[in-house]
Amino acid sequence: MTTGLGAGLALIIAIGAQNAFVLRQGIRGEHVGLVVLVCMLSDVVLIAAGIVGIGAVITAVPAVVVAVRLAGAAFLIGYAALAAKRAVHPGALVTGVQVSGGQQGALGRKAALVTALTLTWLNPHVYLDTVLLLGTLANQQGELRWWFGAGAIVGSVIWFSALGYGAKFLRPIFAKPGAWRVLDGLIAAVMLFLGIKMALGT
Repeated sequence: MTTGLGAGLALIIAIGAQNAFVLRQGIRGEHVGLVVLVCMLSDVVLIAAGIVGIGAVITAVPAVVVAVRLAGAAFLIGYAALAAKRAVHPGALVTGVQVSGGQQGALGRKAALVTALTLTWLNPHVYLDTVLLLGTLANQQGELRWWFGAGAIVGSVIWFSALGYGAKFLRPIFAKPGAWRVLDGLIAAVMLFLGIKMALGT
């Protein structure tokens, strides 16, 4: 189980589109529980799929990964454009999810849900890393493969909970528009980089 925990954390603790979104929602205090839950439950499904052998299907039908890669790239580039727009016209956190000038940059519950699902399920690396790689590592454990999977799931729960709910400690910093300009600028750069890299298949 400890091995699975370490492997799971190693794969998800990286600056990526999903983590950037969870961080932003955590700082704003918008639908944090929903976003964190979606990410955790998605990992449960993906890890379990890898353990039962779905990775073999992904290997046999590479066209599925290609389709997901292109759709994910388009979404990331579009999200990068929105983040860049927010960076040009930043809001400042006042109380809760309130920002100066109204609910600038705020997402409704449905939009937050769709974005979290899209950033998770249209990321081809989630199938290659979480399903294929973690699935392969888990099945190397023999009868202990489900304990390995449980460890990876615990790692996911710890990470997304810490990222989503721990982000609130950064709120004093983001009371200023300049901080949002920097954060959204960085998010735009990360999303654009990942989107182009994904589109090129590298």
